[in-house]
Amino acid sequence: MRERARAEAFLMRRVALALVLALAACSGGQPRLQRLAPDAVVLAFGDSLTFGTGANPGESYPVRLEALIGRKVVSSGVPGETSAEGLARLPGALDEARPQLVILCEGGNDFLRKLDEGQAADNLRAMIRLARARGAQIVLIAVPKPGLLPAPADFYSTVAKEFAVPHEETALRKILTDNALKSDLVHPNAAGYARLAEALAALLRKTGAV
Repeated sequence: MRERARAEAFLMRRVALALVLALAACSGGQPRLQRLAPDAVVLAFGDSLTFGTGANPGESYPVRLEALIGRKVVSSGVPGETSAEGLARLPGALDEARPQLVILCEGGNDFLRKLDEGQAADNLRAMIRLARARGAQIVLIAVPKPGLLPAPADFYSTVAKEFAVPHEETALRKILTDNALKSDLVHPNAAGYARLAEALAALLRKTGAV
């Protein structure tokens, strides 16, 4: 009987592992999200990259994303905002929008001002906890550090794995290394924001949100 019980337990573990791997494969290795209701609100929260600096009004990624996913996307971007300032502002934005999903894009101004990256990571952690406490799911956008070869700081993937949240880590890097897609060294142009919205829409589809 004991051998049979062990065999059954082993089989159940194998089945569970296969299910986890299958779900990860379906979402491109990203954690799954709950499907957003048709009337769900998505809060795009961040700095100038969310505001749409470098493009005309109506060309920001939140505006483009709303059209792609068929859900209301509230744009809440403040140019020049650091992650600490974003952390202070987030509770009010959550209270106002009452989102089912928050797309978090902070950290770029921390890099520009050469602020402590460990503190930036902790600010992101605190923002994720705040959003989750209000019942919202999270998607994290990794922001490249300025330079000849822009690349996201390592803490984005670390935080994403720690909280098991999907994260988009390649779109901005590709956009900001293509002169046809950027308005300056740190901001996309209209075509760049459209590309970012497409990448986020693809991520939301892969993870089951839409």
